[in-house]
Amino acid sequence: MRMPPGRLLLARVTALPAIAVSAWLLVTFPLLALGVFTPVAAGIVGVPAVVAACALVPRLIPEPGPRRPGTKGADDDLWSVVALVLVLAIAVAFAAVQILYHAEALVIRRDPASYAMYTAWIAENGYLPIPQQRELIAGDDPALSYQSLAHYQRDDVIWPQFMAGAPLLTSIGYWLGGLTGMLVTTPVLGALGVLTFGGLTARLVGPRWAPLAALVLALCLPQQWVSRFTYSEPVTQILLLGGLVLAYDALARRTALTDRWSGAHTLAAAAGLSFGLGLVVRIDVLRDLLPVVGFVGLLLLARRGQALPLLGGLAVGVGLGLHAGFGLSLPYLEYLEDSLDPLLLISGAVVAVTVAATAALWRSGVPRVHRVRWLPEAVAVLSLLVMVGFAIRPLLWPDYGHGSDFTDNWVAYVQGREGLLVEGSRTYYDMSLYWVGWYVGLGTVLFASLGVALLLRRVVLRRDPQWVLPLMLLLWTVATTLLRPAITPDHPWASRRLIVLVIPAFVLLAVWFAAWLTRYCAAVADEQDRPARVHAIPAVVAVTAVGVMVVPTAVTAAGIMGYRQDVGTVEATHRLCDAIPPDASVVAVDSDLASGYMPLVRNVCGVPTAELTDPTPEAADRVVEQIHSRGRDAVLAATRAEALQAVAGGVEPERPFDVTAAMDPSTLMEPPTGHWTFRGSVWVVVIPVE
Repeated sequence: MRMPPGRLLLARVTALPAIAVSAWLLVTFPLLALGVFTPVAAGIVGVPAVVAACALVPRLIPEPGPRRPGTKGADDDLWSVVALVLVLAIAVAFAAVQILYHAEALVIRRDPASYAMYTAWIAENGYLPIPQQRELIAGDDPALSYQSLAHYQRDDVIWPQFMAGAPLLTSIGYWLGGLTGMLVTTPVLGALGVLTFGGLTARLVGPRWAPLAALVLALCLPQQWVSRFTYSEPVTQILLLGGLVLAYDALARRTALTDRWSGAHTLAAAAGLSFGLGLVVRIDVLRDLLPVVGFVGLLLLARRGQALPLLGGLAVGVGLGLHAGFGLSLPYLEYLEDSLDPLLLISGAVVAVTVAATAALWRSGVPRVHRVRWLPEAVAVLSLLVMVGFAIRPLLWPDYGHGSDFTDNWVAYVQGREGLLVEGSRTYYDMSLYWVGWYVGLGTVLFASLGVALLLRRVVLRRDPQWVLPLMLLLWTVATTLLRPAITPDHPWASRRLIVLVIPAFVLLAVWFAAWLTRYCAAVADEQDRPARVHAIPAVVAVTAVGVMVVPTAVTAAGIMGYRQDVGTVEATHRLCDAIPPDASVVAVDSDLASGYMPLVRNVCGVPTAELTDPTPEAADRVVEQIHSRGRDAVLAATRAEALQAVAGGVEPERPFDVTAAMDPSTLMEPPTGHWTFRGSVWVVVIPVE
């Protein structure tokens, strides 16, 4: 079999992550919705779907378009192969480092452990919701509660927080290697995100610049950080950046609305599906998809055959995402209703406006904005003014109002630790552009700002049509995210809001500007009668650009990348499960254990669990008696031995779960450095049935 040309090989390999993830989610999410998400069922339908998609879809990717003037085909292919090798090496090194430093976040304090417990439940049981199993504890005793952090009690069941997409993937690791296998799956997904981003850069900027973009993304603290936890961001990143990759390939050849089905149509459908399935992973992807809807309208006006397949794939993915939200995560969406309801209304309005505008412009086609002489320069200047506005925002419009007393108290606590003025309602959203500068350097922010101004001018002049969709999607997400990050503002935790598209957008645009500036300097140097030293300017510019982007990124990342979080939690969890008899029912007698540890006991140890909301000896005796009446051992658990001694009738407790480990810090006005300390304890008393 003949090896495809270098550029085609690069394109095919970097499209694989999005294709594989989309195929897996497409066939396994229905299994979960039907309650049959088991290793056997997923293996029977999921593995063949992924193998078939990865074998067939990349073959449809067309030969890359014309090479740049003055480049030789052999040289271009060689550089593409070199770029592919370097990007792969960066991705593999990234995965290895993140696996080495992966976190063991299983005790729910923030979102990573919530996703881990979601994974553990569906990987072990294959269905949702989670039964309360109150009939195995104490029936309808009013002293018992089944709700905990990230787990909502509704009637006689429990619904986990968040969406199903990421747990559907980390379940693979759980099946293959238990808790540790689950925890090292996300580092691999983060590496696939780096690979996908390298492919997008190769398409939009050029193969020679792909390794730089991949390296900056791989080095930046948020990419490393989210990949060490069971976060959903790496999966979302693969799907959205992969959607841009597949859309680029789909639009490489022109097709008319009346043309027969071809590879371009299939690639467009795959791109739409990749975009839409992002909603299965994160509900806020709905906002990011709005520009894709507008772009479909532009494709229809341009009479492009890829419009309807792109729309069809998008509709299928969004449909599954809405079922994931309203069918399997409704309590979570109810919790988000203050922000979700307006987003749903805005989404409906965008669809309606797109339909109306497409119908109104159907005969005239895409507006010829390039004929308005002042418009290209005006758009470029406006983009720079917007960036200036974000830069001066902290001086003019500091932001307040979390809408949550808990968040206010936490922010006030962190402010006190940092010696800042205590204003718990301060959101720090006005600092969002500086957050980006922390993680990839202010030079990257400057390069990206200049790059987007030049690109917008070129797009308005219809010179770079391949950039239309990327700019629509990336700039919309950057603007809306920087305007309102909608997250607790302490770092590194808040940095996850930037990593899916915002930081990749800044890096991509900065790399494009560096490439443009290098080519411009090379063109000047090639002019006649230039001194010899002028010919060195392009190389100097390129090296300077690399330094401006790489060095600050690496320096910031070094702040918290040298330790593992919650080390020892997996081993302690195994000890805890071993200490609980298999036919036991567990009752948490303090709120701290109920909040953070109840899902761990229920989902991992596999025993019925509830919280004793009335932790008095009388209530504890009553519940223990009811558990014994069901022929089961009773286990009382707490984070403090004193809490158990007060209700355990003189039985001496033991502590099977005892962890003291590093954990990530929280900072508000500077990049995070160093670490804090996590201490976790679970004391238990086993009262066997007589």
